[in-house]
Formats: sequence, C-alpha cells, structure tokens
Amino acid sequence: MKPAEEHILKQPEPFKSILLHLQLLIENNCTDVELKYKWKMPVYYVNGHQLCYLNASHKKGFVDVGFWAKGILQDFDEYLVSEGRTVVKSLRYTSVEDIDEEIFLQVVEEVAKYNHKGFWKK
Repeated sequence: MKPAEEHILKQPEPFKSILLHLQLLIENNCTDVELKYKWKMPVYYVNGHQLCYLNASHKKGFVDVGFWAKGILQDFDEYLVSEGRTVVKSLRYTSVEDIDEEIFLQVVEEVAKYNHKGFWKK
C-alpha cells in the first residue's frame, strides 16, 4: 500500500470518510492524476505538477483541501479559505455531507487547467 493511502486509512472518523470521498471524486474525475505522500499528507499531482493536498486537521476538526492558486479561483472565493495565505486557498469540510461535489470538481478542474503554467509565481 502506498504511504498516502495508508495515511488516509489510519485517520479517525469523520476524517477518514471525508478523505476517502475526496479521493474517489478526484480519481474518478481527473485524468493523469497521481497520489503521493509529501509533507506528511496526501498530495495529488497532475502531469507531474501539484494539484492539491488533503490535510486532516484533528485539532480544528476539518479536512483542508489546499490548492496552490495564486491569481486564479476568484470565481470561487465564497467557498475558499485563504486565512492570510498568499498562494494557497482551500476548501474545508467537517463531514462528507458538507462536500458540494459540483463546486469541488469545478475548483479541481480550474486548478488543473493552470497547474502547469507556474501560477504560484505570479
């Protein structure tokens, strides 16, 4: 088993269910996606470039899906959290029911369009 998958399966509930649901959404809707383990968390790559990370914040009680999205994703600002971060924006979920699959997949698709252009350097 890959370290990223093992990390997901070792999470307590509700984090494990949220992470598994997000994993299914990404892997069933994105082509050329690869799950790796970096910074002690699962990170998705598309064509060798970082797409997003999945971080279970046990202390704060949510799963943070972080996107390196400087200069893009303005259309989704009402759903994204930046908390003073200049490059990373994230979607946060406290339960599987919180996940708006349509919005989630739109954000993933938008980031995937730009992830090869070095948008984080803008």
